[in-house]
Amino acid sequence: MKYPIQGFLAAIVVTFGIYGCTATESLQQSSVNSIIPITEVERPNPDPRVGLGAGLFDAEEAIWNLRLVSTTPPPADFIGSWGTDLAFKDNYAIQGNYNGFIVWDISDPANPELVIDYLCPASQSDVSVYGDLLFVSGEGLEGRLDCGTQGVRTAVSEERLRGIRIFDISDIRNPEYIANVQTCRGSHTHSVLVDPNDDENIYVYVSGSAPVRPEEELPGCSAAFPDEDPDSALFRIEVIKVPLANPELAAIANSPRIFDGLDAPPTRGLSPAEQAVVDRAREEGRFVAEMMGRERVIPDGMVRQFLSQIVRERGGSGMPTAADSIALKERLPELIDNMLQVRGRGAEAHGPNQCHDITLYPEIGLAGGACEGYGLLIDISDPVNPVRIDAVADSNFAYWHSATFNNDGTTVLFTDEWGGGTQAKCRDIDPYEWGANAIYTINEDGSMEFQSYFKMPAVQTETENCVAHNGSLIPIPGRDIMVQSWYQGGINVFDFTDPKNPVEIAFHDRGPISADRLEVSGSWSIYWYNGYLVNSEMSRGLDIFELLPSDFITQNELDAANTVRLDYFNPQGQPKFSWPPSFALARSYTDQLERNREASAHNLELIRSSLANAERTSGTERNRILSELAVQIENGSDFINNSTRAALLSDVLRKLAGET
Repeated sequence: MKYPIQGFLAAIVVTFGIYGCTATESLQQSSVNSIIPITEVERPNPDPRVGLGAGLFDAEEAIWNLRLVSTTPPPADFIGSWGTDLAFKDNYAIQGNYNGFIVWDISDPANPELVIDYLCPASQSDVSVYGDLLFVSGEGLEGRLDCGTQGVRTAVSEERLRGIRIFDISDIRNPEYIANVQTCRGSHTHSVLVDPNDDENIYVYVSGSAPVRPEEELPGCSAAFPDEDPDSALFRIEVIKVPLANPELAAIANSPRIFDGLDAPPTRGLSPAEQAVVDRAREEGRFVAEMMGRERVIPDGMVRQFLSQIVRERGGSGMPTAADSIALKERLPELIDNMLQVRGRGAEAHGPNQCHDITLYPEIGLAGGACEGYGLLIDISDPVNPVRIDAVADSNFAYWHSATFNNDGTTVLFTDEWGGGTQAKCRDIDPYEWGANAIYTINEDGSMEFQSYFKMPAVQTETENCVAHNGSLIPIPGRDIMVQSWYQGGINVFDFTDPKNPVEIAFHDRGPISADRLEVSGSWSIYWYNGYLVNSEMSRGLDIFELLPSDFITQNELDAANTVRLDYFNPQGQPKFSWPPSFALARSYTDQLERNREASAHNLELIRSSLANAERTSGTERNRILSELAVQIENGSDFINNSTRAALLSDVLRKLAGET
C-alpha cells in the first residue's frame, strides 16, 4: 500500500484547521505498531492448567486474561445436587439445578445475593425467562407436578411431571407456579422464541431426549416408528404456544418432524486408548455392548436398571441372581435399543429422532439445531412450522449438543458433548477433534460449509470430565468472540472471527474434584451478561468473571462491548447485538485496523488524535471534526485497507456528529 505523505499532510491542515499541528505532530511519532495480530501473541508456557491440585472448594486454580470477581457456594438444599443452566432478567441470574432453581441478585457482582432457592426437583431444570414468566424443563422420572421431593416410584403415575413448568415471577422473591405443559418425551432442554411479528404470544421449542412415556400416563404418546404410527412421538420436536395474556393456557401448537429424510450419520471407531478400556472391562466381566454405533462399557447405574427390569419380568423380587446376569448379557442389545428407541439390530439405520439443544436467532429468522448425529440449520420465520434448510454430519462428532451463531449470522458453531459430559475427553491420548467445537460458515443458499475445529487445548486428567459445553458470544464489535464451558476443563474465551483459525485468548480452570476417581462436576454453562461472565458451576455454585484487556483485546474494545445492555438473556435464545455510537466504539474499530494491519501507522495516529480532539470539544466544533474525519475515511481509497471496517468507523463518526 502507498501513502502519499505530502498530499496527506496538506489534507490534514485543510481538514482539521486549528488541530492541524496536533495531527502533524502525531505523524512524527514512531510508526511501530503496538497492537499485534492475535496469531502472534505468545501464550503461557507451560500451560498453568496442567497438573492443578484437586479439591471441592479448595482446588488449585489457574487464570489468564480474566479476573475472578466472586465465587459463591450453593445454598444448603442444593449442595450435592448439580447446578445446570442460567437465564438472566434485569439484575438477576436464575440458575437451574436438579433440585429446582436458584435466583441470585448480581447487582453487585462482587457480592451476589441469594434471593430465593426454590426446591422443585427435576432433571435437569434448564431455565428461560420472558417478561414475568419463568420456564423450567423437566425430563426425568422423579419430577413431580407438585414439586415434591419424594419422587415418583411407579412406572405410570398421574403425579409425574415431564415437560415444561411455568412460573409467574412478577414478584421474583415469591415465584408462583401457574401451569405446566406435559410432553411425551419430557423436556431435556427448551428454547424461548419471541416472534418479531407476534406481540400476543411467545413460543417454546422443546427438545426431549428421554424414552417415550406410556400412553397410560399421557394419552397420545406412541413409541412406534412414524411409518408404523404417523402420530409417533419419535422424530419430532414440540412447539408450545404461550398466550402472554393467559400463560396458564399454554399448549402444544405443533410437533414438526424436522428430521424427515435424514440418513444415519457417519460414526468413528474407537481410539486405541478407548479400545483398551473396553477390552479390559470385558476381561473383568463387566457389561459391554454397542450403543449409538460404538462399543461401550455400560455404566453401573444402567446395568442395575436393566437387572431390576429382568427381575420384575420373571416375577421376582430382591437382589438379582447370577442367572439374571447371564440373561442380561444375552438381552443387552435388545434392552439398549428399547431404551434408546431405535429399531432392532439388523434393521435399516436411521437419522436422529430428537434434538438436544435448539438455539433460536429470531432476528435473522434462523435456528441451529444440535440433534444427536447432525447439526441442523432451521428456518423459524414461521414459529409454529419450522423448516430444515440444511443438515451436516461429522464422523468426529459423537453427540451434537448445542449451537451458537456469530452476530451477523454468517457462521455457526456446534459443540460435541462426547459421552454426555460425564467422560474425560481432554487427556493427552484424546484426539483434538473429539469433544470439540466444529465451525461452519453459512452460504447464501443456506448450506453450511465446514471450516475448522476448536477445543480447549490444556491437557486434563482421567478424573476430570471435559468436553465442549454451553457458552455465548461476547459483544466485542467487529469480531466473533465466545466464552464457553468445558465442565472440569474450566472455561475459556476464544476468537473465531477467522473461522478457519480460532484462537484461545483467556481461560480459568480449577483442579479436579477428586484426584483418585472421576466425579462429574465443573462448569455447566457460562454466558456474557451486561459486562460480566457468569458461570454455573455444577458443584461449587456461581462464579462471576470479568474479561481483562490484553494483547488479544484492548480496553477500547471492552469499553465498547460494555455499552451493550440486555434486559434479559436466555441460553438458547440468541440476541442480535447492536452498539450505540460512542468514542469507545470508534476507538475499538481503530484498534482493529492496527491489529489487522489495515491502515498505516500514520493514518492510525491521525484517526486517534482527531478522536481525542473531538472528545475534548463539544457542539459544532466536535461535529465538524468528526464529520471531516468521516469524509477523509470515505474518500481516501488508500486510507483504510478494509472497506467494511472503514464503513463501520465512518458510520460511528457520523452518528457521533449527529448526522444520522
